[in-house]
Amino acid sequence: MELESLERLLLAARERSRHTEYVVVGSLSILGVTRERPVPERMLMSRDVDCYTRNDPGKIFELQDELGEGGPFDQCHGYYLDPVSPSLPTLPDGWEHRLVEVALASGIRAYFLDPNDAAVSKYARGDRRDREWLRTGLRAGLLSIPIIDCRFGQTSFFDAAEDRRAHDLLREDEAWLAGAKE
Repeated sequence: MELESLERLLLAARERSRHTEYVVVGSLSILGVTRERPVPERMLMSRDVDCYTRNDPGKIFELQDELGEGGPFDQCHGYYLDPVSPSLPTLPDGWEHRLVEVALASGIRAYFLDPNDAAVSKYARGDRRDREWLRTGLRAGLLSIPIIDCRFGQTSFFDAAEDRRAHDLLREDEAWLAGAKE
């Protein structure tokens, strides 16, 4: 996925919703830094764009049929909108103030999760694909273990088990990264 592909999707969303500002969370939130530095392809492989309309988050769900998985847009372009609620991902306090704003050529404004905030959410989930994304980002220097660890302290995890799992996975990746650098 590239910013141009995301813009195509958000243009289709704007045509249907009249909204011009979108918040992108999940794996493709890394697109927010692609103008500043190279991002490994492995971090850009997702087909689903997790996002919501910034000023009316519930509006995004109205776009599911046309722009969502299996819909006409997905069939034509091979990627799709995955509408989410801003309260869905597990994120640290203050994440809204760290959003990376990107003005697209079409006039659409996309707001992307800070990569380390996205990492907190991915550690909370612990999915295999998320782990690959995390390790790729750590290896590339796009993610920081100390920053993620600090943000864990600012995060209300779903429960103690999610908190413990996220911390355990971060420690595993810290050891893995130290071994990878040797």
